[in-house]
Amino acid sequence: MARVSDPQDELLELHVPPEAAGERMDRWLTRLDELATASGSASRTRLQAWIREGRVELDGVVVSRPGQLLEAGQRVVLRVPPTVVEVEPTFAARVVPLVHEDEHIAVADKPAGLLTHRSPGGLEPALADFAAAMLGELPTSDGPERGGIVHRLDRDTSGLVVIARTAEALEGMQARFREHEVEKRYLAFVHGVPRFETDWIELPLGRDPRRPDRVSVTPEGEGREARTFYEVLERFDGFALLACSPRTGRMHQIRVHLAAAGLPIVADKLYPVRKPADLVLPPDAPDPRRHALHAAGLAFDHPITGARLELESPLPAELQKLLDWFRAARAV
Repeated sequence: MARVSDPQDELLELHVPPEAAGERMDRWLTRLDELATASGSASRTRLQAWIREGRVELDGVVVSRPGQLLEAGQRVVLRVPPTVVEVEPTFAARVVPLVHEDEHIAVADKPAGLLTHRSPGGLEPALADFAAAMLGELPTSDGPERGGIVHRLDRDTSGLVVIARTAEALEGMQARFREHEVEKRYLAFVHGVPRFETDWIELPLGRDPRRPDRVSVTPEGEGREARTFYEVLERFDGFALLACSPRTGRMHQIRVHLAAAGLPIVADKLYPVRKPADLVLPPDAPDPRRHALHAAGLAFDHPITGARLELESPLPAELQKLLDWFRAARAV
C-alpha cells in the first residue's frame, strides 16, 4: 500500500493505551478527543476512507484495513489532509464580535456552540475560520486549521479568545500564556453550596485513561500541576455563581476542579460527579442548553506595545436569563 502524503497534511502521533488493546483501529480513532469526533467533524466513515487511502501508519508500517486490531503501546501516525472552509465576512462579524482589534492582535467574543478551531480534516466552521474571514490570513504554529489561535475554549464555553494577526504577536502571546502572565476570569453557575467565600483548588490533572475525551484528577505525583482560585459572587438555593481564575491552563481545568470540589457546573454533561437526577435545574428555570461557563475577562500586556489590556465580555443572553431567574427566585 502506497503512503498518501502532501506537504499540507497535518500529522497526528498517538499511542495505543492498554485499555484499547484488541480494539479496531477505526473505532478507537473515532473516539479520540484529538479528532474532536464529538462534534461529528471526523466521522467513522471519513476515518475508514483515510485508512484505506494509506494515511495511517502503525509502528511505522502503512495499514489499509479499518478493522486492524490494536496492541497496547503501538505508535499510530495519522496523516490528515487539509480542508478549506469558506465563511462570508459579514456573517462572521455578526456571529463573532471583536471586543478589541489592532494591527497585531484581536480578541473575539466566541459564542457557545462554536469550536475554537476545526479538528484535522473537519468541515464544520470554527472560530479560526470566522477570524480569517474578518481579519485575513493569520499566522499559525500548529496546523493550517488553527490560524491565529493563541489559546482555546471548549465548544460550549463562551467568551474571550485572543487571536494573533502576526507571527511576532502569536509567539509573544503564546509565551504570555505559557508563563501564566495572562489573568483569566470565568463566570460559572454551579450546583451546591460552597463552604468558603474564596478558596483554592490545587489538584493535578491528566487524561482519563478510560475515556480519552476527558480529564481526571490524578494521584499525587502524577499528572500535571493545576491551580484554580474561585470567589463566590452570589448564593442561591442549592446553587451559586462563582468567579474562577485558573492560574494554569490545563484542558477542562475549571470544569474538573469544580466537579472534584463537589460544585459541578450547571448542565455540564461531561463532568457531573453525581447522579443525573440530582443535577437538574428547577422545572421553571430557563435551560441554558449548554454548560454554564463563560470566559468573562482577560488582562495582559500587549505582546508588541507592552500596553496593558483589560477586556470583558458580558454574560450571554442564555446565562443572563438564568441569573435573572435565580435572583427572582431568591427574592420570593
